[in-house]
Amino acid sequence: MPPKALVLRTAGTNCDRESEYAFGKAGAVAERVHVNRLIAEPQLLDGYQILCLPGGFSYGDDLGAGRVLASQLVVHLRDRLAAFIGGGKLVIGICNGFQVLVKTGLLPGPVAEGESPMAQTTTVTYNDSGKFEDRWVHLRVDTDHCVFLRKGELLYLPVAHGEGKVIPRDKAHREALERLGRVALRYVGPDGEDAPGYPGNPNGSLGDIAGMTDATGHVFGLMPHPERHLSGYQHPQWTRLGAKDEGDGLRVFTRAVEFFA
Repeated sequence: MPPKALVLRTAGTNCDRESEYAFGKAGAVAERVHVNRLIAEPQLLDGYQILCLPGGFSYGDDLGAGRVLASQLVVHLRDRLAAFIGGGKLVIGICNGFQVLVKTGLLPGPVAEGESPMAQTTTVTYNDSGKFEDRWVHLRVDTDHCVFLRKGELLYLPVAHGEGKVIPRDKAHREALERLGRVALRYVGPDGEDAPGYPGNPNGSLGDIAGMTDATGHVFGLMPHPERHLSGYQHPQWTRLGAKDEGDGLRVFTRAVEFFA
């Protein structure tokens, strides 16, 4: 049987239908579930193999991007989420969903003995440009243990955010993230080269960090939107370059489905 994906939504979520479609296209059975229903019936999560926190502006980001939804998950679903991840299941957070995972502490997770498994050690804040960034970016996979990715591959995906700058707690913490392979995706130049500058790095994220994974490789979050590049016809230059059968983003969802094959 194909795996089941729960796409979590709440007030302000606006990429849930695209994420549901992406998992369906990749071969999963995807369903959209409101967070209030999951809080009321937390056992629902046990029936799924993949949890997706999609993009949007949960609760209008009124208290900071992803802050309110992150608090709901920690207060009401902390133990259930820990059991879900501990059971070998997968979690992906996209854009606002990534911000939520960072603010729950699920990403990047502990990097040293004694650190709490759900303590926030990194933040995602306002873009250096001081404006909403809506553009396509080049990305390189820099980890070898994330289920959703393959080290060294290059992706071309769109971003759409006003708060995408990733800032680890301090220099030592950032170095630990690099050493442990927690930096999953990095903004790069068109040929995969480091330090693309603006707008290659659209938000000023330290270390050009575009996405992170946890120690298990089962929890993954990224600021770019893979659900917006499922078809080659969504590439902004497909009329000049020719359209590939699949967009770069589809493989992110396909890998999750294949993990349970």
